[in-house]
Amino acid sequence: MFWMKKVVVGDAERALVYRNRRIERVLGPGVHRLWDVRNRIDLSHYDIANSAYAGNDSEALIAGLGERLSEHFVLADIGNDEVGLVLRNGRYAEVLAPGLRRLYWKGLAQIEVRTLPLSPGLAIEREVADGLRQIAQLDRVAVHGSVPTESAGLLFVDGTFVRTLPPGACAFWNLRKNVVVETVELRVQAVEVSGQELLTRDKVTLRVNLAASVRVTDPVAARTRVAKHVEHVYRELQYGLRKAVSSKTLDELLGDKASLDADIHAAVRGACAQIGVEVLGVGVKDVILPGEMKDILNAVVQAEKTAQANTIRRREEANATRSLLNTARLIEDSPVLMRLKELEALEKITEKIDKLTVFGGLEGVMKQLVSLKADG
Repeated sequence: MFWMKKVVVGDAERALVYRNRRIERVLGPGVHRLWDVRNRIDLSHYDIANSAYAGNDSEALIAGLGERLSEHFVLADIGNDEVGLVLRNGRYAEVLAPGLRRLYWKGLAQIEVRTLPLSPGLAIEREVADGLRQIAQLDRVAVHGSVPTESAGLLFVDGTFVRTLPPGACAFWNLRKNVVVETVELRVQAVEVSGQELLTRDKVTLRVNLAASVRVTDPVAARTRVAKHVEHVYRELQYGLRKAVSSKTLDELLGDKASLDADIHAAVRGACAQIGVEVLGVGVKDVILPGEMKDILNAVVQAEKTAQANTIRRREEANATRSLLNTARLIEDSPVLMRLKELEALEKITEKIDKLTVFGGLEGVMKQLVSLKADG
């Protein structure tokens, strides 16, 4: 008949019937005949393959259909302090922001909407984070990452420190709040202070290289009390080195470098402890002198070594003279010892003579060739 309208709806379609521009009902799959005497009915066909309602009149549908809404739609109504998870056939499909309302078609897929409260810590369970990562939604709605071993993670929400995170994977909702996760290294680190031009107490210019071993013991203090704790430690080492060198003369620095290391360590340890950093050790690597000062020191060292050599030589000569004097006194008091010395002298003489003719026997040799006298 002329006033009858035939409507065909496919299995993957739904049709919305509007009479006088107001929602009347939803048509499911099949062939439908509608009375339309004065052409007052409008139809809107929708593909429900992706489940989400694509129209712009969701609120009008919710109000117009009332209790009949649940026959054809799943309503996701997310509170202001909640986040919604849409599951399609048991698999994560979408994340809904707080305060959002959205309609999903029933029919082709089983739609489930879960609401999760946004806890003060905003932490996301590992299972949920893995599911959102699989559908490439985690980066859009969360801050995530991993805290390495021997490190500490710091969670900040809207610029306020919330808590310390242990090593491992972590994820936090980044909806309606600004969430930041920072990592602080807890392992021992080396800090190098190189090429420092310093003046000693006796006005000698030096270039000093310093090395220190440090470790963060309080990550919260290291992050919140100073902007960059490594740069702060570097400056404290500079100040401690300058203070220690300026209080000593060049001779004191070169003679006892261990005390210099101890003075620097004592100067920086307290200041670094206030920002949660422990200074484990400090060591001066190099003390570099200007060229003219090197020449002067080399001349001084050479003079000192020469003086020491002269002193040792004179001491040995005195000892040798004293030994000869003692030997002479013993020979004077002992004829037998005199005779032994004569025989030793004869032995040394005969070692250098190829041929020796002796007259008068051994007695003649001793009396005529060798004669030792000890003068008192």
